[in-house]
Amino acid sequence: MSETIKCLIIDDEPLAIMLIEKHISQIPQLEIVASCQNPLAAFEILKKEPVDLLFLDIQMPVLTGLEFAKSLQNPPSIIFTTAYREYALESYELNVVDYLLKPITFTRFFKAINKYLNNRPTESAPVVQVAAAPTSATEPAFIYVNANKKHIKVLFQDILYVESIKDYVRIHTKDQRITTKDKISEFGQKLPNHFLRIHRSFIVNQRQITAFTAHDVEIGESEIPIGVSYKKGVFEVLKKG
Repeated sequence: MSETIKCLIIDDEPLAIMLIEKHISQIPQLEIVASCQNPLAAFEILKKEPVDLLFLDIQMPVLTGLEFAKSLQNPPSIIFTTAYREYALESYELNVVDYLLKPITFTRFFKAINKYLNNRPTESAPVVQVAAAPTSATEPAFIYVNANKKHIKVLFQDILYVESIKDYVRIHTKDQRITTKDKISEFGQKLPNHFLRIHRSFIVNQRQITAFTAHDVEIGESEIPIGVSYKKGVFEVLKKG
């Protein structure tokens, strides 16, 4: 039998807590120790109960999620759950497992759990079993996007990069450009882990990168700029290969 992973949820929004609880309920290995609407209540629970994984909101009254995480001497593994992308780089300095942007889909949640399991300091990570889940542990090979009044199948391996154009995204592939109505942050959650956000307006396929500099990423003949606020995180990922 797989080892139970004890989870603690901290979020000041009851609906956000309910969504995380729903996602957790679909993965038998995860067990909810408690759900709290403020970090102070969570601190008392951490003193009494063993917790393996913390789902932590960032913007909360009295004490933010970042401040709370920094205050813990021996914190459990942390997955941030927030509506604000601007704290991403600061959060990764805390060596967190993942950074999930609300609204959090189960597909994106499941990826974060797999990331936790793959990096967990144990001899053998438990295998995730999903009950009635809309996805599997294997990486999907394609996505359907709505364009020109039809759903177009796009292979992830063919995508070079994704560009944000106001309320639309333009998918650049080897052979075509497809424009669909979607926000880049939400579209990014539908992509596999090897896609990297490097700018507020661009997501690139790391497997298609041919070169990069301090200012841009090159994919074939295309030069895609790296946003100033993304640089540190992007370079850390790219240098690791």
